[in-house]
Amino acid sequence: MTRSKARPLAGAYMSGFGNEFATEAIAGALPDGRNSPQDVPLGLYAEQLSGSAFTAPRDRNLRSWLYRIRPSAAHPAFVRIASPLWKSAPFQEQKASPNRLRWGALSEPNGSVDFIDGMTTLGGNGDLHARIGVAIHVFRANRSMVDRYFYDADGELLIVPQHGAMRLATEFGTMDIEPGEFGVVPRGVRFRVDLPAGPVRGYVCENYGEPLRLPELGPIGANGLANPRDFLVPTAAYEETEGPVELIAKLDGGFWSAELDHSPLDVVAWHGNYAPYKFDLRHFNAIGSVSFDHPDPSIFTVLTSPSDAPGTANVDFVVFPPRWVVADDTFRPPWFHRNVMSEFMGLIQGDYDGKTAGFEPGGASLHNCMSGHGPDAGTFERAVSAELAPQRLDATLAFMFETRLLIRPTRFALSTSALHKDYDQSWVDLPNRFSTRRTRQ
Repeated sequence: MTRSKARPLAGAYMSGFGNEFATEAIAGALPDGRNSPQDVPLGLYAEQLSGSAFTAPRDRNLRSWLYRIRPSAAHPAFVRIASPLWKSAPFQEQKASPNRLRWGALSEPNGSVDFIDGMTTLGGNGDLHARIGVAIHVFRANRSMVDRYFYDADGELLIVPQHGAMRLATEFGTMDIEPGEFGVVPRGVRFRVDLPAGPVRGYVCENYGEPLRLPELGPIGANGLANPRDFLVPTAAYEETEGPVELIAKLDGGFWSAELDHSPLDVVAWHGNYAPYKFDLRHFNAIGSVSFDHPDPSIFTVLTSPSDAPGTANVDFVVFPPRWVVADDTFRPPWFHRNVMSEFMGLIQGDYDGKTAGFEPGGASLHNCMSGHGPDAGTFERAVSAELAPQRLDATLAFMFETRLLIRPTRFALSTSALHKDYDQSWVDLPNRFSTRRTRQ
């Protein structure tokens, strides 16, 4: 198989979230003011990719026009293939339980494994047919997807690398992501994952619901949290190939394969607002208290997928970045709490401020609806005796997928050797500190 060199415009990315973009890999490839002209420049085909209903409100209408060498319809019939560790809703292998769960980082895969074959589901919720809920996966890969491409018709993929750099070659252009960044591949977009620097590991939230968007800022005002200009989308680049390649489709929880005689990444120009994007979490503008009290973790929301219940997310993507903590007379780690939402946490680097030990980079935890959790005994004791001077939380980067629905673990998640059997011991050593003679200092 041969590939032409990609020829993007100057600069690899364009910035902005939800904007209309226009980009061409060859000058003159974009039609002049016409989406689907009778005669497309350079003999290309015009094709619309819709991420929303045609009649969705203007501010929620997602679509892009692609000008490509061959239309995406040019493929033979798909045939069903297996994917034993990538699971989809409805999650019925195991019932959810009130037990808190934590996993260490999964071991390296056996043999040569790419991004698709290395995807392993830990849990999820919802209904594919109703387009609600999420699936939560971890991935491990040690080889590129050679002559292999993929698209997910069930949901969009929020990809959070924890170890190693990844190159996402997409219909819209090439996008590199590394630990400390994340990338989103919208529902239906075809792509390939290359590994330019060796093995990778990370997390994926497969969002079945409304596409992720920026949260409303409310009283925060116009600035703060994730700023639209810091989101990057790729400029147009294309592959023109000869020779057979495999295209894998995921639909209704099933995996299907078709053989193409060309690369599906043959888009020479595109314009619209439905495209892959990336964000560097170091650009997240954290908001916090500068007087007293401990704000809810919703102030760390990067993106949200709303549900039909106002203010209640299908899923929120929340980050806990390096930051200053300065509030007076305030318990600084995450407080003890029970939450109607269900929380899946991952750790990209460093230590999480709510745990003394056991929560390692590449690991994860699950606290389902109303399961009590919070700091372990060691963290609590340090926090209540600490001198409350301004404190810099550094060398840390954790995140959370928070969803309104119960997260049911998979059979793999409950049987893997990475599951911590002693996680409940985190809270066993919390003593009875009550005394009727003790007064507040």
